[in-house]
Amino acid sequence: MNVDKELFAAFAFHAGLMAVKTLGMSFLTARQRFATNNFISREDGKTRPEAKIGTGVDEDVERVRRAHQNDIENIFPFLTLGFLYLFTNPALSTATTVFRLFSGARILHSVVYLWEIPQPSRALAFFAGMGANLYMGYKILSTFMSAM
Repeated sequence: MNVDKELFAAFAFHAGLMAVKTLGMSFLTARQRFATNNFISREDGKTRPEAKIGTGVDEDVERVRRAHQNDIENIFPFLTLGFLYLFTNPALSTATTVFRLFSGARILHSVVYLWEIPQPSRALAFFAGMGANLYMGYKILSTFMSAM
């Protein structure tokens, strides 16, 4: 089960990009909490007397938090599927296209979510990324099912 070096490099770049993107969403959530003085835990807002602690839902905070949650739900499967996909011996051009499609779709999904661009923009970005994951999943299952 050898993996082509260029193929692995393409995956490693996009896996790293998506991991850093997911981490970055944590900072955007924190930034939004400080901007709106809306905190979940008492200790988080102790130094800010005007802070709202655990009261109500702030839509701006929740929007960033939901985008981050959506990344977690989609990027972690990509990391697993993308790694396993390498062992199906895909063509470099096909794999690179799938990885680029997923990365672009996830970045676009966050942009349209955070900037409140009307639907179906967010749904299209979501389904493009989901399609890439489902394609890799299909290739993995079809390749290794025949080996059983």
